Amino acid sequence: MCIVELQKMRHDRTELYTRAIQPALWLLIFGETFSRIRAIPTGKVPYLDYLAPGILAQSALFIAIFYGIQIIWERDAGVLAKLLVTPTPRAALVTGKAFAAGVRSLAQAVAILVLSALLGVALTLNPLRWLGVVVIVMLGTAFFSCLSMTIAGLAMSRDRLMGIGQAITMPLFFGSNALYPVGLMPGWLQAISHVNPLSYEVDALRNLLIGTPGHLPLDLGVLVVAAIAGIAAASALLGRLVR
Repeated sequence: MCIVELQKMRHDRTELYTRAIQPALWLLIFGETFSRIRAIPTGKVPYLDYLAPGILAQSALFIAIFYGIQIIWERDAGVLAKLLVTPTPRAALVTGKAFAAGVRSLAQAVAILVLSALLGVALTLNPLRWLGVVVIVMLGTAFFSCLSMTIAGLAMSRDRLMGIGQAITMPLFFGSNALYPVGLMPGWLQAISHVNPLSYEVDALRNLLIGTPGHLPLDLGVLVVAAIAGIAAASALLGRLVR
């Protein structure tokens, strides 16, 4: 399924380019502006450097949270029913689709990181840290794409899924540490941030990409558990789509 996703991107790169516009605008406009006015204290780290890993996580979230639409399209086309009658376990199908979404996110991540480097963000040169970035992005995308597939199993239609996805995307983004440190948040938002997997993804990416202090083992553990839980939930509801 990951190979199929790569073939889709090779034959039609339009979606990849259009999806890269919004993250680029966040870096070019929001990042540059707030770097100049110094409105958000980030210590010794320039705000643009602080923002870049958050925008990388945001772009992966925006791709993954609507991935369930593809499942509904496959149901309508009869593809999902054919997949479900094969001996392949449902968890394997969901896992394949989840990490196929991760492949798409990684392709966009390359564009974001290239732009970040051009803007002067001090990214790591350590190849092991780059490998860690790949793992973190794949795990984060796997969880949010499984969340989307779970919602698809409950919503049963593309219109409902689009509405729910749009309703939860920005709360997930603003309820994380992607734009500002957790310490600046009101208490109720800090509580949300602590249970938001996106916060752990951003924390890990910042640690790996720009070397800020982080909690990498905790971040990795949370994302692994979240991905496994997401795969289990989506697998349980996958059959509901074809009943």
